[in-house]
Amino acid sequence: MTASPLPPRRIAVAAHPDMPEAIALAAEVVARLEAEGISPVQGVLKDRAVREAVAARGLDLLVALGGDGTMLRAGHLCAPHEVPILGINLGKLGFLTEVSRDEWHEAMDRVLSGDYWLEERMMLRAVQRREGEILGSWDVLNECLVGRGEVVRPVRLITEIDGRYLTTYVADGLIAATATGSTAYALAAGGPILPPELRNILIVPVAPHLSVDRAIVLHEGSWVRITVRTDHKAIISVDGHEALPLQDRDQVDVRAGEHTAVFVRLQDPGYFYRNLTSHMNQNPFSGADK
Repeated sequence: MTASPLPPRRIAVAAHPDMPEAIALAAEVVARLEAEGISPVQGVLKDRAVREAVAARGLDLLVALGGDGTMLRAGHLCAPHEVPILGINLGKLGFLTEVSRDEWHEAMDRVLSGDYWLEERMMLRAVQRREGEILGSWDVLNECLVGRGEVVRPVRLITEIDGRYLTTYVADGLIAATATGSTAYALAAGGPILPPELRNILIVPVAPHLSVDRAIVLHEGSWVRITVRTDHKAIISVDGHEALPLQDRDQVDVRAGEHTAVFVRLQDPGYFYRNLTSHMNQNPFSGADK
């Protein structure tokens, strides 16, 4: 937690590109900022102008309009350049967003006056290797999944912690998650919920068969190596992005990343548990009207 931030003046407003309501609300936010004498950069997250403004480290704030997926994309964009993110929720859950669509006026007044705090979230770095050659690397805000492909057969995942053999999972997959990701796929797979400020790595197997079936929480300084053993398709997927293929004996290393995602918070620091209870009692994906 970073206290007493300065009132932001250099601001970008970015909406989810496929949400017309987000784009419309973004225009309202821009008009509000312009009334305060601020000329924000505006567009959708993939726009060149938005990305260049973030990369130039010339921003005090990015306002992201959408759901948790939008916040993940904003985190990937902003974390390397230390730009804080304020999320306005137009999605379903809103674990990462801070403001509802009906409260953004009051929220913007508080932010522009400097009445907010900054929450830092650890990120991971995942690296794919084949015969020692690096084939890909990714920043991870939620989780990295190594698992089976479309064929409904488990894969063997030889898992090492800090270079020491842990176990071989026979499972649909293995999740390496941050505390942020502990409320996402890792939670659905039976993992524990970690407070967002913790800098730990969470390991959770997905549908393990005659294998260790408990989640493991690792220290920030630890690292994980997952070696794939399979005679059919395997994949890696980071933060829900499109899955990429893995071959037999490919290795995926996961460790604490060099970047930290920063989110603007207006609620008191105990907000996480209140929101968690609300989300779990009223799951918008369940179809229940409660």
